[in-house]
This record gives sequence, C-alpha cells and structure tokens, in this order.
Amino acid sequence: MPKTISQHKATETMKSLRKAIFASLLALGICQVHAEDGVTDSSITLGMSAPFTGPNGLYGMQMREAMTAYFDQVNKGGGVNGRKIELITIDDGYETDRTLANTKSLIQEKKVFALMGYYGSTPTTEAMNKVFGPAKVPLIGTISGAGTLREPQSANPNSRYMFNIRASYADEAEAIVNQIVALGLKNIAVFYQNDGFGKSGLDGVTNALKRANLAPIAVGTVERNSLDVAKAVESISKTTPQAVVMVTLYKPTAAFVKAMKQIGQFPMFLTLSPVGGEVLAQELGNDARGIGISQVVPYPWNDTIGVVREYQKLLDKQKDKFSYYGLEGYITARLVTEALKKTGKDLTREKLVSTMEGMQNFDLGGFKVNYGPNSRLGSRYVELTVVGAGGKVIK
Repeated sequence: MPKTISQHKATETMKSLRKAIFASLLALGICQVHAEDGVTDSSITLGMSAPFTGPNGLYGMQMREAMTAYFDQVNKGGGVNGRKIELITIDDGYETDRTLANTKSLIQEKKVFALMGYYGSTPTTEAMNKVFGPAKVPLIGTISGAGTLREPQSANPNSRYMFNIRASYADEAEAIVNQIVALGLKNIAVFYQNDGFGKSGLDGVTNALKRANLAPIAVGTVERNSLDVAKAVESISKTTPQAVVMVTLYKPTAAFVKAMKQIGQFPMFLTLSPVGGEVLAQELGNDARGIGISQVVPYPWNDTIGVVREYQKLLDKQKDKFSYYGLEGYITARLVTEALKKTGKDLTREKLVSTMEGMQNFDLGGFKVNYGPNSRLGSRYVELTVVGAGGKVIK
C-alpha cells in the first residue's frame, strides 16, 4: 500500500534526525568517516627500518639516537599541532629481505602514517617498488645516493612517495674525481661493494672519470656484509694505482686499506659518505690517516652553522657523541617535523606529499632541501674531508 502523508512525514523526520545525530557525533569526535593510519587525536606514528645490529649497526643507532632525542624535544613542547610523535624502529641488519618484511609490518600491522630514515640502496629501492610505493606511504630520508631512488615519476610512479635528503652518489663521485684529477693523478682504481650501493657508486665514479677522458685502470669488489677482500686487493694491486676510490662500508674499507698497506701499496684512498668517517677511523686507527671522505651534510663539529648548533645543543654538546650519521638523522627528523606542521591538523598521506613538493629551497638552518612535483632530489650538498692525526675527521 502507498504511504500516507503522515507516514511520509514520519520517514522524513527520522532521516533528518539520523543526520542530526550523525553530525553531532562527528562534531564530538565519536564517529569518524575515515582516519588515516597512524594518526589519532593525540599522536602521529612513524616507522623506520635500519641496521641496529651486525657490522653496520652503529650507523642505525647513531641515526636513531638523534631522531628520538629530537622527537622527545618536540613532544615536550606540545608535539605537532597537538599530537605527539611516536617512532617505531625495527632492525633489518642491512639485509634486503628483512627490510621488505619490516616495511610490510610497519605499514600493515603497526599502521604507521609515514616512514623515515631508511638505510641502503638495494633494500630501500626494493621496499619502494614492492611495498611502500604501491601502498602510497611516504618515505622521507634514506642513507642512499642511488639513482634508482631519484627517478622521475614518469619513469617510476613509486618514486612519488620517496623523498631524498642527501646528495646522490653521482654528486659525491664527481667531487672526489675532480679532486683527484686536480692533483694530476690519472691511474685510478675502484673498489666497490657488490650491491645497489656499490654499483651506483661505481657508475658515478666511471662517469665522472669519463668526463675527464679517463677510465678506471682496475676494479675490485666485495660482497655485502663480507670482509673477504683478497681478490679485490690482488686485482687492484697489480696495476699499482695512484688513487683508489672505495664505494664500501667501514669494515670492508678498513680490511682493504690494511691489506693494501701490508703488501706495500700506498695509493691515495678516498671513499664516499656512507662509510662513516668516525667509525672508519676507529676501525683503522693510525692507518686511517690521509683517507679522503666526501660528506653530504655539514661538518658536525662546526657550531657556526645553525642546524649543526641545534644538533649539538640537543646532545648537550657532548662532542664524543657528534657524528655525520647523527647529524643526518637529526636533519631528517627536523624535516619530517616541519612537513607535518605545514600539512596541518587534517593529516593525510597525500597532503603530506603535496606539502613536501611545496618545500622548495627550504632552509633548515644552513642546510637547504629542494623538492617539487617532479623532483625528489632534496640536496646536492657535498664537501670533502680527510682523516687527520688521532683519527679526527677534518675539513
């Protein structure tokens, strides 16, 4: 039977009442249409996968210490737009499979809002293409200069969610090669790690040498997380190089330098920033003196630069705690915090991406980053340092 006029009015009244109740619940925050993962009224949860144990564990620990110290400071000051920042960190031992598993866990189980502070070329590239890129979860900052993480979105849609902070390996390699060539050296060998990091660095060195009408006179390699450098020493030492560019982490770098010196080979040794100058000096002792290292953030002991001064203040000016990895972790945490503030109270991942794209020539206090709709490079800052007497890294 058709509805009577009174029944129709009653139905309309009920609909209006339900709408009013729903609107009231929304206003009170009791009922939500949608809440982004990792965001509540009182917190923002972020995730990080990096090595905290194993041969490269010190790198991750230095980064995490600075990040958590800064977030603690932010939280004590009221947080970001009234929300406290929580950072979940998981050890991956610098192994790709573990990085992928950690990333899945952080996104699917821990429900983090965004990621930050990853470590390594191959693990991060794999995670970008297989996990956080397809899931549309931003990752801000990674200890990698790989070209695969800097491709335009037209070449790789997953790169939309990858925001680099440090300069590329190509930038570092060019600075190193320019220094070698300026000294008149031409017989240059390359010792690299057999993974995405090492191969990307090798490409950078080779391309920089090519621009100087040169090519590596010898190439040697070492496997990831290995110290077996014997074959590399044998192949490179046969050419008696004037300089060796090492695209390796600190333990295989130290093993290689010691082995070369033990057989009477004393070329100029140079290496890229991922090596960690301070830990390399500790590992090598007096044998570290004279090794050149490219750096992608300012000198952590120079308090005339704003971002460095604030980093030192955060660590209570304990000079024994200062490090390049710590400073890079601090810069990453600062950038993430500033981006969250700029995005505002209504946080979504897509809004965070848009905010990051709008941070053009953004000054963090003497260290600038630059993004755009088609740029995820961040910075091209590179300077050269050398290990001096007593294992001190000097400019």
